[in-house]
Amino acid sequence: MTSIDRTIATDRLAALERRVVDDPAARPAAVAIVISSQADRQGIWILRRPLTMRKHAAQFALPGGRLDPGEGVIDAALRELEEELGVTLHPDDVLGLLDDYPTRSGFLMTPVVCWSDEEVPPPTPSPAEVSELFFVPLDDLLDEPRFITIPESPRPVIQLRIPGLRRDPDDHSPSGRSALLHAPTAAVIYQFVEVVLRGRDTRVDGYEQPVFAWK
Repeated sequence: MTSIDRTIATDRLAALERRVVDDPAARPAAVAIVISSQADRQGIWILRRPLTMRKHAAQFALPGGRLDPGEGVIDAALRELEEELGVTLHPDDVLGLLDDYPTRSGFLMTPVVCWSDEEVPPPTPSPAEVSELFFVPLDDLLDEPRFITIPESPRPVIQLRIPGLRRDPDDHSPSGRSALLHAPTAAVIYQFVEVVLRGRDTRVDGYEQPVFAWK
């Protein structure tokens, strides 16, 4: 069973020489990767957006969103976590940041890695922001990604298969629980696995998003 010590995770993030992207035209955003525990297993929260959303409807994502005016990435990630999942964490619960990831839709995404103790109440997702919420054990994040080519870009598209995530929310058969995650979410989670869980200096800014995520 895969687990990570808080001090080790913090040290590995501190050792990462973050790639910070300076793009005044991009809209800054932050996502939260929350290391939590459920039934004595560590994992992270991945959500599915509602079908009613104007953009990225029904897509898998991490909790997060754009920064408010004057807001920093840590404050934004914690605010979005509370608004979307009803989980209240504090700056002391932040372990560190991963690399900035520029998205094809014009956002500059900063992943904020957080720690949630067992004393933190379980999530109460907002129906306006979340149609389904999945607790994904760390073991289920360890499969190697696969890469495909597309004619629209010279960069490889990264895909992560996550056990327990369903393509069709109404299909509960074994074959229905095998969705693929794509960048930016797949890229961010892959760097989290490499840096935090494996202690590797892995970069993901060279990985492409599928065309459907460009808008």
